[in-house]
This record gives sequence, C-alpha cells and structure tokens, in this order.
Amino acid sequence: MNIAVDAMGGDNAPLEIVKGTVMYAEENGDTDITLIGDEKKIAECASELGKEMPKNVKVVHTDIFVTMEDDPMVVMKEKNQSSMAIGLKMLKDAEVDAFVSAGSTGALHAGSTLIVRKIKGIRRSAIATVIPFASPVLMLDSGANPTVTSEILVQWALLGSAYAKKILGIENPRVGLLNNGTEEHKGTEVVSGAYALLRERNDVNFVGNIESKTLPFSPCDVLITDGFTGNITLKLIEGMGKFMFSKLKDIFTANLASKLSYLAVKKQLKGLKNSFDASEYGGAPLLGLLKPVIKAHGSSKAKDIKNAIKGAKSYALAKISEDIALAISKE
Repeated sequence: MNIAVDAMGGDNAPLEIVKGTVMYAEENGDTDITLIGDEKKIAECASELGKEMPKNVKVVHTDIFVTMEDDPMVVMKEKNQSSMAIGLKMLKDAEVDAFVSAGSTGALHAGSTLIVRKIKGIRRSAIATVIPFASPVLMLDSGANPTVTSEILVQWALLGSAYAKKILGIENPRVGLLNNGTEEHKGTEVVSGAYALLRERNDVNFVGNIESKTLPFSPCDVLITDGFTGNITLKLIEGMGKFMFSKLKDIFTANLASKLSYLAVKKQLKGLKNSFDASEYGGAPLLGLLKPVIKAHGSSKAKDIKNAIKGAKSYALAKISEDIALAISKE
C-alpha cells in the first residue's frame, strides 16, 4: 500500500503535513508514503522536528503548489506540475493507491474529476464529511458542488450508503435530506424532487427530510444536501462547537470555586470536546471517483494529516469504488 500526500497544500503546510506524515509512517511501517513537495523545505521541516525521514517515506520534488486563491482549473493548466497535480496523476497511473491533500477544495475537486475521473454513470463526485455527533452523521456534499439536480442527490444517497456501510460499519444506513421542514412538500424544487425519487427506491433506507436543529441527535446516518448548504452547515457546527467551549472556559475560570468545580469535571469535559473532533475520522473522501482521494481540512494540523492518511488507507482497502460502480450499474 502506497499513499501519496500533498506536502504543500493547506494553511499549515509544509510543517504540519510533514509532521503528520512522519507520525503515521513511524507507526505503520507496512505502509509506504509518497510525500510530494519542495524537497528542501520538507527536509527543513524534518530537521525542525528533530527527526530523520522514515524509510517508508519517499519524497517527490516539486516547488510548484496550488494556493487557496488559485482558480480551480489551475491544476490542469499553468500549475499542472504542482504537488496536487502530480499526486493526482500518480493515483491515475496506479503508482499510488490513494491521495491526500489539505489544499484548495475547488482545485482538488476539479483536478480529481479531470485526472482521476469519475466512476461511469456518476454525474458529480461529492465531498463526504463525518459530523462527529454522539452517533456520527456522514454529510455529502460538504462543499464541492454548490448547485445540483434531484438525480444527483439520489446518486449521492447511494454513494453515502456504500461508504457508511463499509467504513463506518453501519449495516443499513438511514439516509435523510437536509431541508427546512420534515413535510415532503417543503424545500426547493430540487430537494422535493429528490424526496419523491428516494421515496420510491428500495435500495436506499430513506427516512425523509431532516431539519438542521435535529442533527446533533443523529436522526440519520447519511445526510444529503448540495455543497453550498452543506458547507455552511458544516462551518456553523464547527463555529458553534468552538463558541460553546470558549463559554465553558469562561464559566470555569470565573472564580476560585468554579476552578475547583472544573477539576472535578475536567475528564468529562475533555471527552465532550473530543466527541466534536472530526479529525478522528480521517479527512473527507471525494466519493464517486474511480480511486480514493481524501480532502483534509485546510487548517489541518499533524494529527489531522495522520488520520487522513489512515482514512485513505481504509478507503483503498475497502474497495468502495467497486461497490459504488456496481450500485450505479443497476440503475
């Protein structure tokens, strides 16, 4: 197994990317890692960490990288020798088994679609993100496709079900549509159309429309929505989590009595905070592609990258793309 990692993508590249890669490689000697980026900067990062590069890590040099401000199509044009483009080409050519990047979502989605290619019959690939509630909810799309059709949402229900079954271990995943009400006539024409189509299918465990206020209580296992709504939902959840813990900190540091109370519940609070940590789930796969591409958060730290590599390996071993291709071929 060989996993390619974009060393230059993300807000904290290359240091945190290198650190996370080294962490994973040291603990998983049976997995080869191909780190793609500026060889000199990667070596400087390893030196800063006081580490020698593990023997199962190979560096492929390029000093070109995609920025968050670049046009999504840059990966196919003037930056076709960037760390992201090289990683995608290596995946296409079967030189590696999966690719991880914390770089530009738009560029990764565009490059993956045009280089790695979609499974035959898939209209759009989607970013599938695990929202870490008490019972995890897999949401797609979380940012790649702002506009969709009813038929695309139905395909994503199939994609999400396959992933939830194989990776999250849910035997018969419940699929819901994110909407502004539970009634079947609610929402846009696209969403109400998807509702009508999903209701008639016997290969999807469709549980109806889902209101955002019920999400923390895990009303479904797979949540389907367009990328615009999904991205806003995801960022609101992330922001509310940070806000809540900052308020708890204020409460517990207000005076001596509250500080003593904090010591009594410190372990429980840490457990609560960890339950909101999406990095434990190993990045977000772009479902619908022929081969595994994992999008790590743009602000990823070492732990996030380590778990994204872990997730990429699990995805590759599970051969989910084959399951999706089989499901789509029956349509």
